[in-house]
Amino acid sequence: MDVAQQHRFHFDTVQMPLNIMDAHFRSFSQLVVPQAVKQQIAVLGMKCFGSGVILKSGVVEPIDCLHYSLNLPLSVLITGINTQQLLDQAFAAVKSFRPMDEAAVSALIAKIQGVALNGKYELFKTTAHFDTTARHPDWLGSDSPTVQQLAPQLPG
Repeated sequence: MDVAQQHRFHFDTVQMPLNIMDAHFRSFSQLVVPQAVKQQIAVLGMKCFGSGVILKSGVVEPIDCLHYSLNLPLSVLITGINTQQLLDQAFAAVKSFRPMDEAAVSALIAKIQGVALNGKYELFKTTAHFDTTARHPDWLGSDSPTVQQLAPQLPG
C-alpha cells in the first residue's frame, strides 16, 4: 500500500483472511486493516474459519469466529456457505452480533492464544497448502524469451 501511495495509485478494496487466530500471528487485522481504513480502502474479510482448520483447534466455536471477524472494521465478511446449516449459522451470527468492546475482544482472543501463536491453524500463512498456483506453475505460462535471456534455466 505504501508503494501504491508513492505512485499515486489508490486501491478501492483489499481482500484478506481475517479470523480469530490472526490476532496472534502475522496479523492482518493489526498490520494491514488499520492502514486500509486510514486510506479509505474497503476491507473484504474472508476465511473466518480458515477453511475449517481453525475449528479443528477445538478452542473456539463457529459463532466466536464469525463474531470476531464481524467486529473488525470490514466492509463485508465473505464466508463459504454450501449447506442450509451454514446459512442458518451465518444468519444466527448476524442476528446475535453486537459490537464488542476491547475487554470482550481481549477475552475472546485470549481463549485461543495458546494454539494461535505459531500459526499452526493458519495454513494460508505458514504453508503453500492453499496456493494452487504453486501446485500448477504451468498456469503461469512458459517464460518469455526476455526472461529466459535474463535468467536462463540452471541444469538439473
